[in-house]
Amino acid sequence: MMFNPIRTLFLILLFSIASFASDTRPTLTIYTYDAFAVSWGPGPKIKEAFEKEYDCNVKFVGLSSSIGALRKIQLEGKNTKADILLGLDTNIAQAANKTGLFAKHDLNTSNLDLPVPYTDEYFVPYDYSYVAFVYNENKVKNPPTSFEALAAMPEDFKIVIQDPRSSTPGLSLLLWVKEIYKEKAGEYWKRLSPHILTITKGWSESYGLFLKGEADMVLSYTTSPAYHIIEENRTNFKSARFNEGHYGQIEVAAMLNSSKHKDLAKKFLQFMHSETFAEIIPTANWAYPVVKTKEGLPKVFETLTQPSKMILLDGKTVEAHRKEIINEWLRALER
Repeated sequence: MMFNPIRTLFLILLFSIASFASDTRPTLTIYTYDAFAVSWGPGPKIKEAFEKEYDCNVKFVGLSSSIGALRKIQLEGKNTKADILLGLDTNIAQAANKTGLFAKHDLNTSNLDLPVPYTDEYFVPYDYSYVAFVYNENKVKNPPTSFEALAAMPEDFKIVIQDPRSSTPGLSLLLWVKEIYKEKAGEYWKRLSPHILTITKGWSESYGLFLKGEADMVLSYTTSPAYHIIEENRTNFKSARFNEGHYGQIEVAAMLNSSKHKDLAKKFLQFMHSETFAEIIPTANWAYPVVKTKEGLPKVFETLTQPSKMILLDGKTVEAHRKEIINEWLRALER
C-alpha cells in the first residue's frame, strides 16, 4: 500500500479526537510538597496504582513545601482546584483545621501501626519517621549524640536546617528543642546559632546543599540513609542518634470541603492504608508506612538509627504555642 499523507493525517486527527472524547474519567488533584510529587518520589507509583484500581486520573501538584501547599489552598479558598492536601504533619494539622476548608474523613484510624495513639476527624496519617541530623561518616568521625554535644562542636562545624514557618521538619526541630530545653530554648538557639550555615524554605534545598558538601549535617530523618543504601549502594550516610530521644513526624492528608470528587478523594484516603500504598512508602518516600505488609520493611531499615523514644507534642498544644515558639526562635537568631 502506498503512503498517503492526507489520509494518515486524517486518521491521526480522528484518533486524537476519539481519545480525548473517550477520556471521561474524573481527575483527582492533590497538592503536596515537591519531593513527594517528583519522578523519584512516591507520587508517580501511587498515581499509577490508584488510577489502575479506580479508573481515574490523579494529578499531583508539587509545591516547595507542604505548608506552602496549605498557603496556596488558603489563597485559592473555595475555588481551589485541590481535592486533597497531602504532606502536612500533626504539628500543623490543627492550624489547617482552623481554616474550615477541610472535610471529615469518617475513616477508622484506631488500628494503624503507629508508635503513638492517633485520633483526628479530618487528617488521615499515611507515614511517619523521626527527625534527625544526617551526616557523611567519611567526613564526620565523631557525630554529636545530643543537642549539648551539637552546640559544643567546633565553630566551623556547620548544619543546614529548614524554616519552621514554611517547613514541617523545620517546625519539628523547633518543637524538639523546646521540649528538651523548655524556657531555656531561646538561650540554646543562641548557642547553636554559630553552627547554622543557612536556613532554607524547604527540605529539598537543605538536602541539596548538604549533598554538595556545603554543610556537615542536615536536618532530615532517621530513615533518610535508606535512600543512599538502596538507590546508591552508599553506606556512609548516617543519622546522628540523640540520647534525648527524637521528635516524631507523622505525615497526614485531608480532603477539601470544596472538592467535586469527594467520593474519589475518600477512596484515596482509604487507599493510603492499603498494602499497595504501604509497600511504596519505604523505598520512595523513605519513611515508615502506617500499616504492616506481608513482605514487611526492607532489611536495610534494620540498620537505621532507632531512637530511644518518640517525642511528639499533641497538635492542640502546638497550635496554642506555635507562634510564641517561632518568635522565641526568631529573637534568638537575630544577629
